[in-house]
Amino acid sequence: MAKMNMLQAINNALDIAMAGNERVLCFGEDVGAFGGVFRATSNLQQKYGKDRCFNTPLVEQGIIGFANGLAAQGSFPVAEIQFADYIFPAFDQIVNEAAKFRYRSGDLFNVGGLTIRAPYGGGIAGGLYHSQSPEAYFAHTPGLKIVVPRNPHQAKGLLLGAINDPNPTLFFEPKRLYRASVGEVPDGEYQLPLGEAEVLKEGSDVTVLGWGAQMEVIGKAVDMAEKDGISCEVIDLRTILPWDADTVADSVLKTGRLVVTHEAPLTGGFAGEIAATIQERCFLYLESPIARVTGLDTPFPLVLEKEHFPNHLKVYEAIQDSVNF
Repeated sequence: MAKMNMLQAINNALDIAMAGNERVLCFGEDVGAFGGVFRATSNLQQKYGKDRCFNTPLVEQGIIGFANGLAAQGSFPVAEIQFADYIFPAFDQIVNEAAKFRYRSGDLFNVGGLTIRAPYGGGIAGGLYHSQSPEAYFAHTPGLKIVVPRNPHQAKGLLLGAINDPNPTLFFEPKRLYRASVGEVPDGEYQLPLGEAEVLKEGSDVTVLGWGAQMEVIGKAVDMAEKDGISCEVIDLRTILPWDADTVADSVLKTGRLVVTHEAPLTGGFAGEIAATIQERCFLYLESPIARVTGLDTPFPLVLEKEHFPNHLKVYEAIQDSVNF
């Protein structure tokens, strides 16, 4: 075991993947000798050469189009989008090409080796163009997988799982956690399963669900709630697509209540999909309406960032309202 922050864990995962398979390549804007804007790819070009870790032009559509071509020929490209906010020029290549490659050919060809990494979310005073959480846009697209880790251990295991998964995968990295803390991470290779939520804490009164950096927020809110005698079950969804509806439904059948939180705005956010599915499966067991604690329906503000965030106080209030309904 070694102590790593999330950036170091991601770099370590890429190093292991590239060492174990010469068909794994990483590329993007400034990822070569510079190591990327956050230094996630530091030293990989020096170790594996410019043919396997290299800079691209500042054209996101081109980055993913090139990655699709590599993956279609059997390579395992790990393409970096410098900020998740910049992924939209590549939307067509992801949604209309990568996600449909296998289906349109009857599995004669596919781009299953493709992984797209992107720093995402707020919390670094990045303003409206460097703080967005776009997971819901892509969750509407069959053929993709979407993963969001919560800490260094999860980041390494889920990234290795994504690289080796036979489906194109979007790997959103909560950038406010990159250097926020360190955790124990196994030195060697390990993979965590995609599509499986993790129950972090068992409880009986209310289920509290989130992913990525919101898990830290949930932890603070649950600590406050439990001082009031409320027993909370905490679940990290980890994978947005496909999401683990069975684990969440089993929990809600037990607790009768659900609070879902994410940074993205309320309208059209993935919490709405979760709420719809759980009310279909657990309607007769619900003791209160499913609560969504999210960002506001505005562009992500700079000066009012703290007001925009679904912080632990907002989650705590939702837990209280759910239990006291």
